[in-house]
Amino acid sequence: MALDHLILLRHGETDWNAELRMQGHRDIPLNEAGFAQASAAAASIAALGPDVIVSSDLQRAVVTAQAVAALTGTPVRTDPRLRETSFGAWEGLQRAEIEAGWPDEWGRWRATSAHVAPPGGESRIEVAARASGVVPELDGGPARRALLVAHGGLIVGLTGLLLDLPDPQWSCLIGVGNCHWVVLHRSGDRWRLQTYNGGLGGIV
Repeated sequence: MALDHLILLRHGETDWNAELRMQGHRDIPLNEAGFAQASAAAASIAALGPDVIVSSDLQRAVVTAQAVAALTGTPVRTDPRLRETSFGAWEGLQRAEIEAGWPDEWGRWRATSAHVAPPGGESRIEVAARASGVVPELDGGPARRALLVAHGGLIVGLTGLLLDLPDPQWSCLIGVGNCHWVVLHRSGDRWRLQTYNGGLGGIV
């Protein structure tokens, strides 16, 4: 096992984030605030010394990753396994619309059971499982510190999975803010939480 640090960075803000609209697999670009967030966070992430950068293939993550790469000189690789949760029928809708149209399903999903999925979408445990496949592949290479640039729901699920938390306890992990990050440090054969929801703006 080569990796000793794993940095999980959420992308910068999009207009859909600002509108509380569910993005999922929709390829929504960063807005002006998102570009500024990515630029501001890049120096802090670069200072953590990632030797490999892997990003979701959605542009809001790729552009955020490129802001870090511009400082480190490390190329950005993309991997669709790091995409956000597919929200199925809820993609493109604002939270208020979902609450009105699917009150029971929304309530169960918001209770953060890792096994509950939006209609036609993915559960958090499914998302974490697909994303987790990236980590052992990186372990087979020379990198010691890896940066994964991804999405809020995916980062929460992947953090819970790598920390080996029972999935009912994943609800203890709050959402990660735009351009905020999680740092996991490996001690022996276990991942341990070093930073959660870190960011230039503090806790959000």
